[in-house]
Amino acid sequence: MLPSLRLGRLAGIEVGIHYTWLLIAVLLTGSFFGYFSNTYTHWPLRTTWSAAIVISVLFFASIILHEMAHALVAKAYGMQVRTITLFALGGVAHIEKQAATAPAEFWMGLAGPVMSAAVGFLCGWLGSWLGASAQGGFTPVAAVLLSLSSLNLMLAMFNLIPGFPLDGGRILRAIIWALSGDENRATRIASRAGQGVALGFFGLGLWEFLGAESLSGLWLGLLGWFLLDAATASYVQAEVLTGLRGMRVSELMSNDCMTVPGDMPLQRFADEYVLKTGRRCYAVEDRDTIIGLITAADLTKVDSSRWTQIPVMQVAHPLAEVRSVSPDTPVAEALQTMGREDLNQLPVVEAGRMEGMLSRGHILRALQTRSELSM
Repeated sequence: MLPSLRLGRLAGIEVGIHYTWLLIAVLLTGSFFGYFSNTYTHWPLRTTWSAAIVISVLFFASIILHEMAHALVAKAYGMQVRTITLFALGGVAHIEKQAATAPAEFWMGLAGPVMSAAVGFLCGWLGSWLGASAQGGFTPVAAVLLSLSSLNLMLAMFNLIPGFPLDGGRILRAIIWALSGDENRATRIASRAGQGVALGFFGLGLWEFLGAESLSGLWLGLLGWFLLDAATASYVQAEVLTGLRGMRVSELMSNDCMTVPGDMPLQRFADEYVLKTGRRCYAVEDRDTIIGLITAADLTKVDSSRWTQIPVMQVAHPLAEVRSVSPDTPVAEALQTMGREDLNQLPVVEAGRMEGMLSRGHILRALQTRSELSM
């Protein structure tokens, strides 16, 4: 999930929010307002609203710290972290690739809950210290800190539940991976555990919503649905990666990538190539050398009235700047790159020379063939 609004960079990592975060921010602020209104009836209305807004902002800041802990451990193990995104049900760190070893997965999974627990204990200590000096109950600052403490401690405990994709599920996956030596088997087991946890949340939320007519049950059910969807996707991915085990890009790639001259006008490219062949990606050639790639979608970025004046090479993406793989790259790794970057195909490049093209279609046909042969 990529950010809809970028907030800035922290430790070299871009931080942003998804538009779904706006909904939960409003609902969370309203919930805190109701809690503070019922608990601290002597507070002025302005103080109550201020406390509700401040704790909502601080809670989301603590989620960023939670995800930042994951990201920093990932970077320590040599993995690139693109962004951290806040969305309706929490936050997610976008890591370029999966952990290469079980220890890396274990410490990455543990880092977030440890950070949340540390924030929780720190806020609890500060809140107790400030509250002890107040007369007639907790001050607004102390009340906010104590509530923030409880939220972070609950966040830490919730994430330690052993079901993928929660942090506890990642820890479980790492332990099984270390004991069995089989990453995909560990992912399947942790994902099945995640599905069980998700169904439990969904059932409990439904029972609470129908029996007690509580909106908290609705949120619990929504959380269960989200976890079930994520756990199922992880299980399917593990099955797919198992089917691709041992396969290299060179075995599946197509060597007949259609090329177009770099000096060809966009209008002719659209008429003679895109409309006639239906292909979505083409190699751009200049003086018998592949210099870049152009897709059908790139045409939409240029005003059609100028298509007769602009050559293909002016719009093409230089080969050196295009996400690519080598012929020796495992197909499973290439598929993960496609999913992460939302790509339908990847150019296969070796020593600066384009060797072919790998598409999702190539991978799907290989999986179908293996499935038919195993029946």
